[in-house]
Amino acid sequence: MTEAALPSGKGVFRVFVPWLLLGLAGLVVSVSLAVSIGAVHVPLGTVWGVIGHRILPGLVPHGGWDASHEAIVWHLRLPRTLLAALVGAGLAVVGATLQAVTRNPLSDPHLLGISSGGAFGAITALLHTGLVFGLATVPLFAFGGALFATALVLAVSRVANATSPDRLVLVGVAVSFIVMALANVMIFLGDPRASHTVVFWMLGGLGLAQWPHLVFPLAILLAVSFWFLLRARDFDAMTIGDETAATLGINVTVFRLSAFVAGALITGVMVAFSGIIGFVGLMVPHVVRMVVGGANLRVLPASLVTGAIFLVWCDILARTVMAPDDIPIGVVTGLIGGLFFVWLLRRRP
Repeated sequence: MTEAALPSGKGVFRVFVPWLLLGLAGLVVSVSLAVSIGAVHVPLGTVWGVIGHRILPGLVPHGGWDASHEAIVWHLRLPRTLLAALVGAGLAVVGATLQAVTRNPLSDPHLLGISSGGAFGAITALLHTGLVFGLATVPLFAFGGALFATALVLAVSRVANATSPDRLVLVGVAVSFIVMALANVMIFLGDPRASHTVVFWMLGGLGLAQWPHLVFPLAILLAVSFWFLLRARDFDAMTIGDETAATLGINVTVFRLSAFVAGALITGVMVAFSGIIGFVGLMVPHVVRMVVGGANLRVLPASLVTGAIFLVWCDILARTVMAPDDIPIGVVTGLIGGLFFVWLLRRRP
């Protein structure tokens, strides 16, 4: 393994930490602007005043702002913006890990069918089973669907002997079409009065975000991302090749399966609350590697921050381009991602 792949501690702090701090500052600014911008403009001072008063009412007094502004900031825009940040961070870090374990720069949860599986599970819960497990029903079904799609991709790739990175992505695309066809059948068989809501949700949307909804994606993202970071050097080894990883003591089959399951867990939960949002996991890791290098100890946390910023700004576009109507955020990321995909294909030999 090269020194570039596994940088020294001084190299990490010298190159990565300033970029990470800059990214975190950019995330704070992006969230602030996202809450401020909209059909009704809310001054930044009011935004932070409302947040401070809600979190620390004893220390931050009420600033005399309108009750409507407080409702817009606290009940509408802030939970929506935080959900956008969580979803963007989750999809980006999953994309980075999938690209490492498959050694394919075109891998992401959308292209490998994981997002489609999550959508299938969520649709089943929304239209056919009801909330049998309470608020956790949709996330659980979405994770089950994502895990089912992941298992299907691995099974088909083994049957078809599609062991190369390129063929694995082709299998993922095929499985994605099959699972989405099954999801469409579930919509067709469901209640027509609820189907239009599900169709909009399949295009990606954050308008239904509420504070209780943030608990599940936050908990899963923190737990799985921590595991990803602990195994960052193993992901580095996987990018070089299975034989190299095996010589370093990594059980390649088990580790790749664990990475897929962990990715399915994040993707399923994010899809449950945001719908299908494509191309985030494809674009963000590439942009991050151009800045911080290829070592996953830097790529993974940088992808988390950059993915969060990217989707926050995509949500701003979705809310403002045709205000007061919202464009499904999946349409925005699909347009940007499609252009990025073409650029990436032209860039690579």
